[in-house]
Amino acid sequence: MDIVSVGTANIDFILKVPSFVEPDSEMNIERLHISPGGSALNFAVHSARNGLETGIIVMLGLDYFGDMIYNRLEDEGVDVGCVSRVHESTGMTFVSVDGSGRRSIYSFIGANKKLTIGKKEIDYISRADLVHLGGTYLEIAFPVAEHADVLSFAPGTLLAAYGMSTLRPILRNTDVLFINEYELRLLTGKSAQDAVNLLIDEGISLIVITKGGEGAELYTRKDVIKYKVREVKALDTTGAGDAFAAGFIASWLKNEGLNECLKMGHECALKALKRLGAI
Repeated sequence: MDIVSVGTANIDFILKVPSFVEPDSEMNIERLHISPGGSALNFAVHSARNGLETGIIVMLGLDYFGDMIYNRLEDEGVDVGCVSRVHESTGMTFVSVDGSGRRSIYSFIGANKKLTIGKKEIDYISRADLVHLGGTYLEIAFPVAEHADVLSFAPGTLLAAYGMSTLRPILRNTDVLFINEYELRLLTGKSAQDAVNLLIDEGISLIVITKGGEGAELYTRKDVIKYKVREVKALDTTGAGDAFAAGFIASWLKNEGLNECLKMGHECALKALKRLGAI
């Protein structure tokens, strides 16, 4: 298998609103979009669309929304051999998107909290050329990083907030790190360049800092690439980072140049920005 994605899977309720509601007031919803989401699911679906043999490790509830996610994964060509189900409500995320594409997010973790990494999951991970780890619990992140031959890691704010000392065992096993500027400060407590130097010294060979409408910056011990893009009006930014990472990794696994990897990541993210929902 080319890729296994590990983390969360949710049902996203995307609410398109004129502006964010004030306390004790009411706002009309212009559009309502219900779709599978979550970091692991978003990355897996985009990887499969990019032509890679992709599997996923997530926990779903034995409910209507769990069935919806499971069936969508199968329809997208993602292997569901390591999708687990439990008698809990499937995770949900409620995302308000205003007229400029900004988001306000409320999450219900649900069945995601029941995910564990046992022998079945470790065997599944060991068969993958690359494992992608999105924002999840430490109890999931540590064994995944330990058993992955090649690891791409997108900690998000949830894991970045633990800081370097806690995440060091994961970071030292990370081959490609996807992180934005806020998460980078949260993780290291340092300025961008000092943070990059610190992470490279920890052994991460490739760091991609995503900068939203400004593009992305890529750092290795030898190279610095600043990839500028034309800013576009986003309908919804949900899942754009996951789409970028999936596009980048699809090119990287094909041994394409780093500029081409950044280009592919941007093209995938651009498609995500033009629609409501992550996939």
